[in-house]
Amino acid sequence: MAKITIKPFKKVLIANRGEIALRVIRTLREMGIRSVAVYSEADRNSLHVRMADEAVCIGAAPSSQSYLNIDAVVTAAIMSGADAVHPGYGFLSENADFADAITKAGLTFIGPTAQAISMLGVKSTAREIAIKGGVPITPGSDGVVGKNYKEVARKIGFPIMIKAALGGGGKGMRACFAEKDLDLMMKTAQGEAKANFGDDRVYFEKLVLNPRHIEVQVAADNYGNVVAFAERDCSMQRRHQKLVEESPSPFVTPQVRKKLQEAAIKLVKAAKYRGVGTVEFLMAPNKDFYFMEVNTRLQVEHPVTEEVCGQDLVKMQIQIAQGMPLSITQPEAAVVLKHAIEHRINAEDSEKNFTPCPGTIEEWITSGGLGVRVDSHMYTGYTIPSYYDSLIAKLIVTAPTREELLKRSERALADFKISGVKTTIAFHQKILANEDFAAGNMDTGLIERMLAAEKKDESEK
Repeated sequence: MAKITIKPFKKVLIANRGEIALRVIRTLREMGIRSVAVYSEADRNSLHVRMADEAVCIGAAPSSQSYLNIDAVVTAAIMSGADAVHPGYGFLSENADFADAITKAGLTFIGPTAQAISMLGVKSTAREIAIKGGVPITPGSDGVVGKNYKEVARKIGFPIMIKAALGGGGKGMRACFAEKDLDLMMKTAQGEAKANFGDDRVYFEKLVLNPRHIEVQVAADNYGNVVAFAERDCSMQRRHQKLVEESPSPFVTPQVRKKLQEAAIKLVKAAKYRGVGTVEFLMAPNKDFYFMEVNTRLQVEHPVTEEVCGQDLVKMQIQIAQGMPLSITQPEAAVVLKHAIEHRINAEDSEKNFTPCPGTIEEWITSGGLGVRVDSHMYTGYTIPSYYDSLIAKLIVTAPTREELLKRSERALADFKISGVKTTIAFHQKILANEDFAAGNMDTGLIERMLAAEKKDESEK
């Protein structure tokens, strides 16, 4: 084992906003580390600004002028005297240039190295690493496609999925079921990739029909130790955006779980990764699974794993960045203590195509009681800005069994009272009432089928 050198942090800047910034601040406080919040002009009254030990305004409301401004964030970190920077999720969390800039400024980036972010951030390169690591992958182009894309597609066989090389969040993805549609789908995917990531390169994967989206949380220290936790089932999605996540998956057996964890550990070691991250897989109806991508950051749904395994993943991130070895072994990480589910509550109108609904919170009464956790930065009187993501709360529910979990979720959703803005609480109640979901028979297309059935019923009235 390499020599252990621990560099304690006295002050950490959180390069993010809202709920995740608040989440990190709370763990820092428990660890005795001072926190520095950054905020845009639109976020002056945000709870993370009020809860941090210090706060620095870094620019105007648009994220391009504040939370995505690398120079402004780095300057704020240096001027505040921070030892390290935690990126949260979204914004600059998977930006290799940002991680590099933090390191060059003499600070510690709480996450993987810029090189690892760069390698794994390019999805086609991540596939190559998976192949070398012996991790199962879907048949595909094994790299970005060029002018011979039609030939490549024929070799893979339709249907295929076109994916942006630097993609994420469902952007730059298009399913193509026949060669006659390939030109249009390519043009659409490339245009979206260019608009969202500044890069129009794409690659192909065989489209797995009716798949589940299964992901494995991993943690790796600087000394070659890697652990993988129980899987999260993130199949309940709309347009590739997750709405509900649960762990353990009702579809995954203990034997398959062990294979998933072994595959995730292989990939992390092959990439020489350090920090906390997530390895994502597609799982076919026969339980075969295929590597999809690596998220080189904390996930929105990380509380699900925290509740199931009894670990503080943010604390783990910080300890790894300080140079500490992992405090748990794989057998300990693999223990499933209970069942957990996360409902992402958004300020959206689900009856109007999930249109964002910024505005002022007139009433905010959160759920509570045994097995209920709410991660949020909302409060009565808070005005939700129109510039950022519409996520306003994460309702995390736990119980000894999945059956009890679903009943407790029903109660927790009913207890949650929000007025002043439209929210997706009612839609989450519809999900719980869905027979397929209740039986654990979900795949990534279930929500779209639910919406289509609802639309059909309305048209027939």
